[in-house]
Amino acid sequence: MSAALEEFCGSIFWNASYLARPDADLPVCFQQTVLVWVPLGFFWILAPWQLLPMCKSRAKKSSVTKLYIIKQVLATLLMLTAVAELALAFVEDTEQDPLPAVQYTNPSLYIATWLLVLLIHDARRFCLCRDSGILFCFWTLSLLCGILPFQSLLRRALQAPISDVPRFVLFFISYGLQLLLFLVSGFSDIAPETKEITKKVKGPRGISLPHSMVFKGYRKPLEIEDIWELKGKDKTQAIYAVWEKNMKTAVRKAQADLEKRKRKKRRQKADPDHGNNMSKAQSQDILVLEKQPKRKKKGDKGDSGPHKDFPRGWLMKTLCKTFWQNLLLSVAFKLVHDGLVFVSPQLLKLLIAFVSDEESFAWQGYLYAILLFLTALIQSLCLQQYFSLCFQLGIKVRASLIAAIYKKALTMSSATRKESTVGETVNLMSADAQRFMDMANFVHQLWSSPLQIILSIVFLWGELGPSVLAGIAVMVLLIPINGFLVAKAKAIQVRNMKNKDERMKIMSEILNGIKILKLFAWEPSFEKRVNEIRAHELKDLVNFSYLQSISIFVFTCAPFLVSLASFAVYVLVDENNILDAQKAFTAISLFNVLRFPMAMLPLVLSSLVQTNVSTARLERYLGGEDLDSSAIHHNPICPGDAALCWSLAVSSVTLDIAPGSLVAVVGAVGSGKSSLVSAMLGEMENIKGHINIQGSLAYVPQQAWIQNATLKDNILFGSELDEARYQQVIKACALLPDLELLPAGDQTEIGEKGINLSGGQKQRVSLARAVYSNADIYVLDDPLSAVDAHVGKYLFKHVLGPKGLLQKKTRILVTHSISFLPQVDNIVVLVAGAVSEHGSYSTLLANRGAFAQFLNLYGSQEEDASEKITTGTGNTTGLLQLEGLKSSTNSWKKAQEEPPKKLKGQQLIEKEAVETGKVKFSMYLRYLHAVGLWYSFWVAMGYVGQYAAFVGTNLWLSAWTDDAERYLNQTYPVEQRDLRIGVFGALGVSQALFLLFATLLSARGAMRASGVMHQQLLSNILRVPVSFFDTTPTGRIVNRFAKDIFTIDETIPMSFRSWLSCFMAIISTLLMISLATPFFALIIIPLSIFYYFVLRFYVSTSRQLRRLDSVTRSPIYSHFGETVSGLSVIRAYGHQQRFLKQNESTMDINQKSVHSWIVSNRWLAIRLEFVGSLVVFFSALLAVISKGTLEGGIVGLSVSSALNVTQTLNWLVRMSSELETNIVAVERVHEYTKVKNEAPWVTEKRPPRGWPSKGEIQFIDYKVRYRPELELVLQGITCNIASTEKVGVVGRTGAGKSSLTNCLFRLLEAAGGSILIDEVDIATIGLHDLRQNLTIIPQDPVLFTGTLRMNLDPFDQYTDEEVWKALELAHLKTYVQDLPEGLLHLVSEGGENLSVGQRQLVCLARAVLRKAKILILDEATAAVDLETDNLIQTTIRSEFADCTVLTIAHRLHTIMDSNRVMVLQAGRIVEYDSPEELLKKQGVFSVMAKDAGIVNTETTML
Repeated sequence: MSAALEEFCGSIFWNASYLARPDADLPVCFQQTVLVWVPLGFFWILAPWQLLPMCKSRAKKSSVTKLYIIKQVLATLLMLTAVAELALAFVEDTEQDPLPAVQYTNPSLYIATWLLVLLIHDARRFCLCRDSGILFCFWTLSLLCGILPFQSLLRRALQAPISDVPRFVLFFISYGLQLLLFLVSGFSDIAPETKEITKKVKGPRGISLPHSMVFKGYRKPLEIEDIWELKGKDKTQAIYAVWEKNMKTAVRKAQADLEKRKRKKRRQKADPDHGNNMSKAQSQDILVLEKQPKRKKKGDKGDSGPHKDFPRGWLMKTLCKTFWQNLLLSVAFKLVHDGLVFVSPQLLKLLIAFVSDEESFAWQGYLYAILLFLTALIQSLCLQQYFSLCFQLGIKVRASLIAAIYKKALTMSSATRKESTVGETVNLMSADAQRFMDMANFVHQLWSSPLQIILSIVFLWGELGPSVLAGIAVMVLLIPINGFLVAKAKAIQVRNMKNKDERMKIMSEILNGIKILKLFAWEPSFEKRVNEIRAHELKDLVNFSYLQSISIFVFTCAPFLVSLASFAVYVLVDENNILDAQKAFTAISLFNVLRFPMAMLPLVLSSLVQTNVSTARLERYLGGEDLDSSAIHHNPICPGDAALCWSLAVSSVTLDIAPGSLVAVVGAVGSGKSSLVSAMLGEMENIKGHINIQGSLAYVPQQAWIQNATLKDNILFGSELDEARYQQVIKACALLPDLELLPAGDQTEIGEKGINLSGGQKQRVSLARAVYSNADIYVLDDPLSAVDAHVGKYLFKHVLGPKGLLQKKTRILVTHSISFLPQVDNIVVLVAGAVSEHGSYSTLLANRGAFAQFLNLYGSQEEDASEKITTGTGNTTGLLQLEGLKSSTNSWKKAQEEPPKKLKGQQLIEKEAVETGKVKFSMYLRYLHAVGLWYSFWVAMGYVGQYAAFVGTNLWLSAWTDDAERYLNQTYPVEQRDLRIGVFGALGVSQALFLLFATLLSARGAMRASGVMHQQLLSNILRVPVSFFDTTPTGRIVNRFAKDIFTIDETIPMSFRSWLSCFMAIISTLLMISLATPFFALIIIPLSIFYYFVLRFYVSTSRQLRRLDSVTRSPIYSHFGETVSGLSVIRAYGHQQRFLKQNESTMDINQKSVHSWIVSNRWLAIRLEFVGSLVVFFSALLAVISKGTLEGGIVGLSVSSALNVTQTLNWLVRMSSELETNIVAVERVHEYTKVKNEAPWVTEKRPPRGWPSKGEIQFIDYKVRYRPELELVLQGITCNIASTEKVGVVGRTGAGKSSLTNCLFRLLEAAGGSILIDEVDIATIGLHDLRQNLTIIPQDPVLFTGTLRMNLDPFDQYTDEEVWKALELAHLKTYVQDLPEGLLHLVSEGGENLSVGQRQLVCLARAVLRKAKILILDEATAAVDLETDNLIQTTIRSEFADCTVLTIAHRLHTIMDSNRVMVLQAGRIVEYDSPEELLKKQGVFSVMAKDAGIVNTETTML
């Protein structure tokens, strides 16, 4: 081979003696062949792919830029030099004997290459990104290979006159041009027309792009608009499409396996040999039973009890199949990196040998220094590429999982849906998908860690022989100790998660029911409950921290114990074994390499176990059954031309409904009305029969589902805006007056769950949405229950009834209200889930069936009233004027014409403050104050001590290794040996003890801080006024208690410790290098300045991106939560696609910020590792320069410390930015401890004992507003209510009825005037003194988790007898006695396991138990059927006869027997007298009464 090459060049190819001299050089032939062909080979293998855009692109070329021209000119010049060289060869050839072949081939190769470069530059104009990465790599490689001929030509020129001037000149010209091209290709070349696009799309090799963002982030806090858009292939939709295709095939296979498993089980069951001798028939029955999904009892939390089997094992397959390219690429990068890790210790060994050897040539030392630098550089580039790929994989996996979960939620069958609560599903999205994302970052450690461990051991064996086993044994022994500690810690963590869940459950209930807590003055009881749980939590926390300190202690001891064991054994085994610098420091760097995989492996394994759990959960969820819509047919032919006909097992219902008819469905509570509706929407499990639906559906649920969007968006619900129809709908649904009241009309933003609308308004918006959608069939589930009687009547007339907007449509109306029944076409009466009768009103009355009895009970003189309704429709025009609808339409139109200004109060929900800019230093101080300043000081001192000992250990080791030189060729004294081992050991132990001291102290301090901060937050949140909860979404407050408190508990202490530890480590390393080579101190200064700048730049960008990530992440979950709660509505309207799209765009916004965060992290890491590589380079270089004055030991020490510093530098930045990110939690918690409180609970002035004894209430010119920027709600009310008087309060929605009660309880503070109760001004006494002495039965019955007894009497003030008595009066006694636990019956979250009626009765029992002198009834009868209503009324009449009762009523019937009635309109009292008087006075009240079908007070004793 070499002979052929020698002939080819005409000179010697290789001669080792060239290198064995001080001015070493490479033979010319080697330079002309190998060094030329390596870069060209690389280029020709990869370059042709760069031409592809030319062949296949149909796009037009982008325009020419200056950069492009410069590149092309330089490449042309290069080609000319090559042509010149070839010409030269031919010219010389004619003059003398033939030249060696190489003089022809090389220029020809170069000509071809430069041509190809020209072509590639041109081809890249078809692409968006015109820079070619392959070219960049080629320039780099070519320049590196060119350095050697460059220096040898120079040296020859300096020694003797130049022999071959033309070639000499051409070489330098071509090298200079290549250098220029290299520099030019460092700038990104963007065509003007693609600038617009590339602004949005992230360039791949973002040579300048991450810069731009990092600089921008430094100058001003980044906003979501500043972040690059994702590339098409990174968008959720694209990723999910591939994933879904793979998922479908995998799930199909898995389901087939599942069937096999089931069959096998069946065979085992049916097999008589198995000892269960059943007949075939029996076993078949068992199977049928098995197939039906087992319903979970409320009690067991899901994991107990046999679960259904589900398709298994498909998730991982799908992931691998979808993301295989990414996985392969990252494996390649990781392999290169892992190989290079072991090159450094070998180079270190050579370097130490070089320093110790007098004879060696200087160039070798420089070569080693440069090689160390290059290894470090390439290693860091590979590692960063690998990390980047891993993180990309992580976010893609997360995106596809979240998209899959979301899609599944939309198509899930109701049985599957019942198996998991909304919370659990959101958890799948947040926790489990996140877990996969974290796992993706480390998944390669599974093969890489074992590989690194094996390689390290092999190399170490080479250094120290079998004594390595001692060190390894120590490591292996530490693993079970650590394992034990981890297991203990895990047990504590599990306990703590339970406590945390418990605490969060109570917190979210407190926040949801805060109004009730305040009305009943129950805050202290709940505060106590939370604090008890918190105390347990903190106790566990501190134990957990202690365990952590011990494991940190063990982990710190590890490297030092390992080296101690190995070295001691090595020295003790054999007299001749002397520890020299080469062995010791090579071994130490190898042990350092070993530490990482040893630490990672257990972590990865435990993470794998967790991911396994998540896999099972996701597979169960995603493999669950979909909604089976087979029961719903859309056949056009149906008996009797009905638009809807069904024969369905609610129990068994057979009905058909003619198109365009209005059908009412009536029945007692629990007779199956809502189930019938669900069945029509296809939400029920169908056992037999089918439904036939012709046309589109619209659905109004019983509990209105309102999205967090503007009012207009809620009504349009994704349809196009048709202004005329929109106005018509708003008018028909009686929303105009409400729009006047809302601060920004229909542009007002509505809070989550419709928090800033009253019940009636929500229901009307829900109805408007249905009407606007213009469907063919309307399913209305009791939409009139939540609105006032006259509004209900208005809605029936204008929307639902025979003359309403929907008269041509098919309407199915579930209703409680009797007054409308005469006007419907058909009535269906349900009893216990079956149709007992159906027909028109008159037929049913004539039948004398269940319906007729029902009517006779509640509708005495109903016929009489119904006549009035039919004849008296003329009056409603009067009603309209009275309500100001006529006049308001004009003003509404005016409001529409003005340009939309953001009005005060239009936005209810304040945007969540993203803290921008630098975290204030005061936050760190605040935290340290909470920890305690002495604690903080001693913790810091502990760390200083630890690192002092660390430096000592290393210096001692370097002195020890220098003994090898000192005692050369003589026996090593035994006592010297023992002294060396002993002191080495003592220093190491002291290092670990200092650390233990510091970590234990910090654990105590951190617990103190957690306790203090949570206590401040909790007590403040319970003392803020109710208005705060209206403008702040519960989720945001819960977040403070969950996420931020968790951060303060667990993350911040860890971050603080890691930061201190990194900081000290870096200082000590730099100190050691400076001790070895004092000149290094000069180099530290520029390096640290560069480092500081990179850090400042990066931290500000990263911090902001992290904040954007968390801010853009919450919409994903809240949108999901909203979707799940509104599923039946979304499905009924068939809007699944729209919601999927919306989910995808929300996801993309989040993906985009995470993506940018990853890229900016890599930007930083590469620059930082560059600093690290420079530290290595300079420490080696200085060691080479000062050779002769240095011992091998100190060089080994300095370089091996430097090799370690790269990781630590990286960590310091990571920790700084993490600390800044986490300390934000202190800021956020602090923000909520500063919210303004309501009045004090108890003041100096206490009311007299037994107050109020009479129960007289006086309003004196009382005014009130909800928030300072809003209008007055009550505009100066003056009235007296005498002792034991019964007063009814009526008025249209928004007239200020509920505000009246809020004022009595001082949930709203007066804007003027005062209220006196028994001569005491309520504004002067403490809130609790006031609230404990009034009683309210609130509008929506709120119950808390806990026993029934706790719900009635949280402070245990009453005896059991009294409680039973109250239950008896509330008609709940028999029900509660039948419960197995009686009074200790557990109420589930929000009282879900009681019906609405029962919850209302529990509230009644509360009131009866309190028995205050003043009772307020707030619209308590809206959601209750007539029977329950009757019970409540009777109880109140008998029990509260000697109390003052204020009733805020919807149904006029309930207040016709009051002593007086107060009529409110727009915050003023318009009429206030006895009902008889008011009926005579043709005023507001009499009109309302007429609408409700009341003529005189006698007719109303319902």
